[in-house]
Amino acid sequence: MEENRKISSLKEGEDNVNVKVRVIHVEEPKIINTRKGAKRISEAIVGDETGRIKLTLWGKHAGTLREGDAVEIRGAWTTSYRGDVQLNVGFRGDIERISSEEVPNPDEIPEETPKASNKWSARRGSTWNTTRASRSYGQRRGSWRYKDSQR
Repeated sequence: MEENRKISSLKEGEDNVNVKVRVIHVEEPKIINTRKGAKRISEAIVGDETGRIKLTLWGKHAGTLREGDAVEIRGAWTTSYRGDVQLNVGFRGDIERISSEEVPNPDEIPEETPKASNKWSARRGSTWNTTRASRSYGQRRGSWRYKDSQR
């Protein structure tokens, strides 16, 4: 089992990420359209003593968090958007309530967010070292598909 990570150590493109965080802000669930059809998601801001990060909850996890919750997230993955690293949890991930003492209070969480490197992008159609990478919803572990951009 992977160890728990700190928010400030997260990089884009990681799988099987485990963190213990405080929920700072939550948004209502919504339906988005993807290549594989409509998907239910919700977004939240979570943090620990090292910083904060945007969290997207997919499918069964959408709408399950409340502001102030202390949770352990297991089996998450990271992406990037507009220069910031983001955390995602889908059907293979797990969220468990933990003791409030295990994570800092919201006013003790720094404003810093992990930044993405300039070389990495998971957005469809973007270029990365002359290849295109795409990722299907819910497929994380070893499921990257690379397409030659010359085709």
